[in-house]
Amino acid sequence: MLPAALLMRADLPDQLFSPAGRARLDHLLTLATWTSWADASPAALRRTELLVTGWGCPRVGAAELAALPRLRAVVHTGGSVKDLLDPAVWARGIRVTSSARANAVPVADYTVAMVLLAGKNVLAAAARYRHTLDRRALLTGYPETGNADRTVGLLGASRVGRLVAARLSGLGFRLLCHDPHLDPDDARRLGVRQVGLDRLFAEASIVSLHAPLTADTAGMVGAAELALMPDGGTLVNTARAGLLDQDALLVELRSGRLSAVLDVTDPEPLPLDHPLRELPNVLVTPHVAGAQGTELRRLGDQAVEEVERFVDGRPPADPVLAERLPFLA
Repeated sequence: MLPAALLMRADLPDQLFSPAGRARLDHLLTLATWTSWADASPAALRRTELLVTGWGCPRVGAAELAALPRLRAVVHTGGSVKDLLDPAVWARGIRVTSSARANAVPVADYTVAMVLLAGKNVLAAAARYRHTLDRRALLTGYPETGNADRTVGLLGASRVGRLVAARLSGLGFRLLCHDPHLDPDDARRLGVRQVGLDRLFAEASIVSLHAPLTADTAGMVGAAELALMPDGGTLVNTARAGLLDQDALLVELRSGRLSAVLDVTDPEPLPLDHPLRELPNVLVTPHVAGAQGTELRRLGDQAVEEVERFVDGRPPADPVLAERLPFLA
């Protein structure tokens, strides 16, 4: 069997792998379990041919690669590998896969839930409902409430963005998308209209961010873009905090003109006295859109599939390619 190691947080394997999934791994691999490089002897490192990595694992840098002369594959059970793997991993021809496909599903589901709640003005209505028993006043006070004929803007046609588009298009939303890398044929298949950034913010009453954080996208949503949003609009961010000028958003939120749902913030977590925690028109959640609890098994199942494909000599289902790294989250 192939010499391999689980390299991740100590509590993670039992959450990722069902008994059946772990049995599939044990049938294919001779597995060690490491939480840090200090757990591995030099001899164990020299014979290891595959790493199954996960949250909490140490970075695989140049020094570690030198100690892993037989390493041929890294199967990551999380989404992004950008901060985990040194570029030398790809330069050496090591196969890299991730469970980003599985992790995208709960993020998309969370996003759709937040879009639906935003369209119903749930944040504002719930805040007012704490202080009144007049439900009719709540309903009549928001004439634009409702998801019928609503325009939603998707900033980025990433894996998550595409899943969100597919889900929302089936619910009758008008969908706009800004992504310079989106092919027109793909846009038609997704049911979105490709538009410029300004038009996206000017026409969409709900804007959801799904772009990767790169040198080109950092801070791309600032005061000018937020000012274009219609009064009563909502910004949803489940992607990366760095896409957004958080201070500019705070100005709009304090004015009461916009609302926001933020699953990612800078810093993370926010200090307990941060104003975003106190505003009634903001929902801040602790980076929970991605796989949690029972959803982790989906990540483990995808990783087991990739291990099986590698051992069988088949191509990966979800390779992480070096040339695609600048466009990935």
